[in-house]
Amino acid sequence: MGLVHLVRHTAVAQHWSGRCYGQSDVALSREGREAAKVLAASIAAAGVSRLYVSPLRRARFLGGLVLRENPGLEMLVDPRLKECHFGTWEGSTWDAIHAESGDAMMGLVRAPGSFRPGLNGETTYDMRDRVMAWLDDAIKDGNAVLAICHGGPIAAIRGTISGATPEAWPALVPRYGETVTLDVPNAWRDQVAMK
Repeated sequence: MGLVHLVRHTAVAQHWSGRCYGQSDVALSREGREAAKVLAASIAAAGVSRLYVSPLRRARFLGGLVLRENPGLEMLVDPRLKECHFGTWEGSTWDAIHAESGDAMMGLVRAPGSFRPGLNGETTYDMRDRVMAWLDDAIKDGNAVLAICHGGPIAAIRGTISGATPEAWPALVPRYGETVTLDVPNAWRDQVAMK
């Protein structure tokens, strides 16, 4: 078994509210920075051997604060923990995306293996495969780990481990600053059929 604490970054800058930002390297809001300062102390005491962070600054900010609280912790920046890449949708409002593509945007959950958002976007299963590859590596030694990342990757991990279909994954996205703890079986691939 591998104990994994997954933390979603805190709130992003207000002007990104209602926008698709995926892998865009957006800043945190003032409230998000303050919430990260409060959160850092509690998650630094989680008793983990390694801290993984997404390279996007909204996750790295909290990672840096956790490291300051626990300087003996090893921090690893891992690009596999990035949010889903939404191609040319990035930076657009969700309303504008819907106006342009209508319900086609639901392909993210209805056709997770083939639907690519915008030009050169990443399929839902592409994102799932890279975060599950990270998880495999992270739990190999059985030590507890902490990852600060994004809503999509956390939902993909939770959904894959539980066997939930991608249609159910949006409900598995944690709130900003929320921690999800999973006791992951080392043989999770034997229990969940990857599609």
